[in-house]
Amino acid sequence: MKFMNLRWILLIIIMYSVISCDSSRSPEVIIIENPAREFSGEPWLFTDAHGKIILSWIEREDTLNFFKLAVWHNNAWSEPQVIASGSDWFVNWADYPMAISNDQGKFISHFLEKSGEDVFAYDVKVATSPDGKTWSTPFLLHDDAKQAEHGFVSWIPYDENFFVSWLDGRNTVTADGANHADHGHRGMMSLRSAVLNSDGKKLEEWELDTRTCDCCQTTSAITSNGPIVIYRDRSDKEIRDISIVRWVDGKWTTPKPVYQDGWEINGCPVNGPRCEAIGNQVAVAWFTLARNEGEVNVVFSADGGETFGDPIRVDRTETIGRVDLVMLEENRALVSWMEGSEIKIIEVNSRGEIGQPVTVAASSSARASGFPQLTKANDGVMAAWTDAETKQIKTALVKW
Repeated sequence: MKFMNLRWILLIIIMYSVISCDSSRSPEVIIIENPAREFSGEPWLFTDAHGKIILSWIEREDTLNFFKLAVWHNNAWSEPQVIASGSDWFVNWADYPMAISNDQGKFISHFLEKSGEDVFAYDVKVATSPDGKTWSTPFLLHDDAKQAEHGFVSWIPYDENFFVSWLDGRNTVTADGANHADHGHRGMMSLRSAVLNSDGKKLEEWELDTRTCDCCQTTSAITSNGPIVIYRDRSDKEIRDISIVRWVDGKWTTPKPVYQDGWEINGCPVNGPRCEAIGNQVAVAWFTLARNEGEVNVVFSADGGETFGDPIRVDRTETIGRVDLVMLEENRALVSWMEGSEIKIIEVNSRGEIGQPVTVAASSSARASGFPQLTKANDGVMAAWTDAETKQIKTALVKW
């Protein structure tokens, strides 16, 4: 009898662990109207320390681009605020602008502005705000004065300051600013990071990697040990896997693979990773085509990114990547990606258990649909994407 009772207890525990990452909770997708108008795109989402959600995007009117922001609070979007505007911007489906705020309610943002005639000559321009309504005159993030590619920025609050990382092309042009050759065949793109205060003053800056993939998004997080930056690296043999650098004991670690996919590709796949951290618990999602089949994988770390568990594949078929990730708890995350024209989202935990995928919306696999975005909401996540048909940003609450 005691043996039978033990068997039942073990069975209940197993069933509970499976249900904990199961689709039986039936996530609900609720389309939310937002302030973005027609001819809008390049959305970005961020949740501040008080649970307010920031949506930033670009709208085009005639020849002008407007960088705008709205805040989701008390189940409603605020009136949009204009951060900056201009006619000489570099607007790109994969290299989108961002706006975030720190614990003190101070804001920082960036957009991309052309610096020369070359297609990929553009700068990262930064603007700050004390309240998200009044914004400073934009200024340069970098100080190399090169007409080169600068972009694929990631921002995250860092105490009362802001931590930023970006891809920097200062080494891809000659001393006089001329390009070596066509994009993808110049000198090496590098990875840089810095800490800025809430007024935009640069407090520190570092070069983290001297050879990276040219045009995949970077991602960063703050662990209990300090900042980490995760990005697509580039070896001498054109292996372009996901790497990590960590701030440990007052210095940056040597770049190290998150996982060795062994993806050899002679051009940039324009498909960067995403990560989040809670304490020293880290989750990373990325896309690879290393085995001639698109895969979206997730790994977890319990030691601030020093080591990672085995990859957990979450996609089902025909994925084109464009991933995002939100940690719900220390060992549980929601991951989004695209399969053809559909935006999918799924729950995964560090034990390797995954739920059933939920379709958030149908958009398009074309570049015009951009990169769908996720951020944490009170009872799930907020999603944003560009509807390629209507050329307008859509948002939805996904209640989990």
